[in-house]
Amino acid sequence: MPFLELSLTVRAEQQPSVEDALEELGALSITLRDADAETPDEQAIFEPGVGELPLWPTITLNALFDADADRRGLTEALSDLLPWLEPAQLAFVHVEDQDWERAWMDQFQPMAFGRRLWIYPWNIEPPADDALVVVRLDPGLAFGSGTHPTTALCLEWLDSLDLAGKSVTDFGCGSGILAIAALKLGAKSAVGVDNDPQALTASIDNAERNAVADRLAVFLPQDFDGAPADVFVANILAGPLGELAPTFAAAAKPGAPFAISGILDGQQDELLARYGEWFDNLRVDKREDWVRISGRRR
Repeated sequence: MPFLELSLTVRAEQQPSVEDALEELGALSITLRDADAETPDEQAIFEPGVGELPLWPTITLNALFDADADRRGLTEALSDLLPWLEPAQLAFVHVEDQDWERAWMDQFQPMAFGRRLWIYPWNIEPPADDALVVVRLDPGLAFGSGTHPTTALCLEWLDSLDLAGKSVTDFGCGSGILAIAALKLGAKSAVGVDNDPQALTASIDNAERNAVADRLAVFLPQDFDGAPADVFVANILAGPLGELAPTFAAAAKPGAPFAISGILDGQQDELLARYGEWFDNLRVDKREDWVRISGRRR
């Protein structure tokens, strides 16, 4: 079924009232994006904390309506609800429906990380090769698929370790990709922590698909007991990484390999100084504009 998409650009402080008006007029969905995404000073918003909704200074809202919605009626209704809104700010376009998950799956192809680790979408059968370690993901629930540089950096780091019989903590687990990869690489057990309950659901679902759910436990941050693990990895953002450094240090056994990512190039110096209080042999690895810091618990 096709849709009618209405797009308009407003300032951040106007966004709540515009979104409320669009919902009142029956919008089927509303998405937000940076109106200045092509400018050099674009600010990325990847994973806000619970209860936080940081936004860009100028925002484009895209609202979907039924294909037969009355454009003139929507324009007039918005003018009544938002008198400051100019009709020239509105743009309409027809959007054809498609199977978005299928389109995503068609683009997601098997990817290799390190010597033996592969990530496969669920719709592609991997080869029968005992030398390969394969993690299979359901794109419908995947918050992380290995396509982002920070995830790739962490997967390659896990592949480089001897995980046999080890316990692993994955903080910011998302789809569970890192914890599941660790289990498939030989870890005895893994803990996944995320502040989004849906991410925990995705992690368990993907763990079941990979036959490792019996060795994975997932927790919200407030429920995580911080028991020290043999290996610790956190793929979140630089701000939380800095704040949580003491928590992460307590959650890694002495001598434990650790890695943190989600760090933009240029943010590493402060984190290196911060983590140097608890971790030795710190090194920085880069991919595109992103950084991974790794080392060992002192």
